[in-house]
Amino acid sequence: MPQSTSNQTIHNIATQLGERLRHINAKVTAAESCTGGGIAEAITAVAGSSQWFEYGYITYANKAKTQLLGVEQSILDTYGAVSEQVVEQMAAGALRGSDADYSIAVSGVAGPDGGTVEKPIGTVWICWITPDATRVEKYQLQGDRQAIRQQVIKISLQELLHQLN
Repeated sequence: MPQSTSNQTIHNIATQLGERLRHINAKVTAAESCTGGGIAEAITAVAGSSQWFEYGYITYANKAKTQLLGVEQSILDTYGAVSEQVVEQMAAGALRGSDADYSIAVSGVAGPDGGTVEKPIGTVWICWITPDATRVEKYQLQGDRQAIRQQVIKISLQELLHQLN
């Protein structure tokens, strides 16, 4: 079955990211909530990805965020899972728990339920940590659940690639 255009684009970005990471002898890890492993799936779909990706974290539940990544419960209680503060702690926790040089963390409301006035469906926070900087961005994405998740995966990988170039 042929890949969709979106999946092919993600695969192409993941391939380029892998080539760049291999070139600089670096590794990436991911801490995922709303994408449920989609970033890791995109990365590991690339042959040879074990050279630049060893593991990631799927921390869909808040309990997983605290237990596996060290996200502070008080931060979750104050800001909620879909927040700048939480994705930054997720990304930092993934780096601490791995041998990676780079980290991506995502948390958002993919829908079709769960949106609020403050955080409507499509609200997503993404954090990238590199050896040089930490960057956190908020996105307001459109589409159904699958479309939002695909956009988050693409943006996550594309922006890390951009930071590496």
